[in-house]
Amino acid sequence: MHSRQITSAPTTRLPLNWAGLAWLALALVGAALLFWPGIALLLTVWQTPDYSHGPLIPVLSGLLFLRQLKTEPVLHGPVNRWPGLVLLVLSVTFGLLGQMVDTPMVTAIALIVWFGAILLVCFGWDQGRRFWPPILHLCFMLPLPGTIYYKISITLQLISAELGVWLLRLADVPVFLDGYIIDLGVLKLHVAEACSGLRYLFPILSFSYIFAILFQGSLLTKGIMLLSAAPIAVLMNSARIAIAGMIVQYQGAEHLEGFSHFFEGWVIFLLSIIMLFGLARLLLMFRRDRITLVDALDLDFSGLMPQARRIALIEPSRAFAAFAILTFGAAALWQVFPTVRSVEPPRAEFASFPDQIGDWVGGRRLALDPEVARALGAQDYVLANFTNSRSEQVELFAAWFRDQTLSGAHSPEVCLPNAGWEFAAFDRRDIGAELGLDKPFPINRAIVQNGEQRLLVYYYFVQNGRQIAWDFGSKLWLFWDSIRHGRKDGGLIRLVTAIPKGEPVETADRRLQDMARELDQRLARFFPAADARAQPQMTPIPAP
Repeated sequence: MHSRQITSAPTTRLPLNWAGLAWLALALVGAALLFWPGIALLLTVWQTPDYSHGPLIPVLSGLLFLRQLKTEPVLHGPVNRWPGLVLLVLSVTFGLLGQMVDTPMVTAIALIVWFGAILLVCFGWDQGRRFWPPILHLCFMLPLPGTIYYKISITLQLISAELGVWLLRLADVPVFLDGYIIDLGVLKLHVAEACSGLRYLFPILSFSYIFAILFQGSLLTKGIMLLSAAPIAVLMNSARIAIAGMIVQYQGAEHLEGFSHFFEGWVIFLLSIIMLFGLARLLLMFRRDRITLVDALDLDFSGLMPQARRIALIEPSRAFAAFAILTFGAAALWQVFPTVRSVEPPRAEFASFPDQIGDWVGGRRLALDPEVARALGAQDYVLANFTNSRSEQVELFAAWFRDQTLSGAHSPEVCLPNAGWEFAAFDRRDIGAELGLDKPFPINRAIVQNGEQRLLVYYYFVQNGRQIAWDFGSKLWLFWDSIRHGRKDGGLIRLVTAIPKGEPVETADRRLQDMARELDQRLARFFPAADARAQPQMTPIPAP
């Protein structure tokens, strides 16, 4: 049985362990090469307003690590480094997968796992696992996946708009809310994505995480501090929208431009931080010792430089050498590995989409608004109204995306509310039996309304010959198809019909089902499956 020698953390300059530093340098170079797509993604998104706080996250995580390192003694002797090597294999595997399918987000996540692995190898399992707080904090530097981002953004836009209007009415400002459009009479304010509150939520979440770590209290208290960030950000963003409305009402829209609008945003952010401190002070009132907020926060960041110099103590153990060799070897292997190119099978252009589908005759092809088309990012689409012999009308929208890792189908759950439509009903269902088919036909079915207008919407996603209702399921199949077939293309089908006043919803359902039945035999050539030459029928994937 091996024994370990424990010494206190050093406070003086230490001699450099050149062998250990050499292995560290090799590991860092290998990590930079292996995870570069993820690093490049982070450097790009950090330049956007929503993630401009990103560069601070690694710095703050480093400070948290050094601060925690002060409490950790120096261990000499054998330690259990195997968990670190296992985690490294997981990190390298996902890093290579991210490279293979050209999905930098996967590579960026693998990089965070790699940092956790190197700590477990350097410090061993017993000591290294205690450094999870700074590693977990690195997750705040990641951008949200597009689907999740838009869903959260839409939800926050709706909440912010409704709360903002409520505050305006409390201030006796005449206002009307139409979806995300706040009508002040003299001007209409659109609560866009930039006003959703995500721009404040991300940095406030990071701040509240650090605040919870430094706060000396129970796990329940720390959890309350962390979870309070979201409602505080939403509440203050609603106040920001209300202030903007009052400025427009009483001073004019020109005061929202330029510096005043920018300054207003930073004021709201700082007020959110003040509210977080206020919540902490309130929670302290329930403690028996009644300590002050200053005493409850462990803000001792002194003596960090001596801890940083502990890098000189890196042991050139066999496990650490294996760690460095495996990291660099995986990076070198990828550099010489043949590039996996995306496969783009032949497909028919939507310009050749038929003008008549069964009893349905199409009118003039419509074009998307340039801004909408740019945000959509589809390489080919068709938008047209079809009318049957009973003068019933259905709008068809079908879009094809060449590379869904760069731009992909946005769910109508995201797009329709932006246009002022609210969801009155939503469910996923299989209408194969209603269509008289001997196979499943999964769709998303929604009823949306804007004032007295109501629409019935069917939509589903197409991924390598599969028909999928669940948007996250579509993303999972995209990941699988990227690995197995090199396929990143896919699409979205959306059918819309109006529900006239007094008409049963079942009648509108029959219209869309009739169109869906006719489309079922005609879409394969526009959305090719794995074997594009055979042009097989689309395989429905049951909705969860």
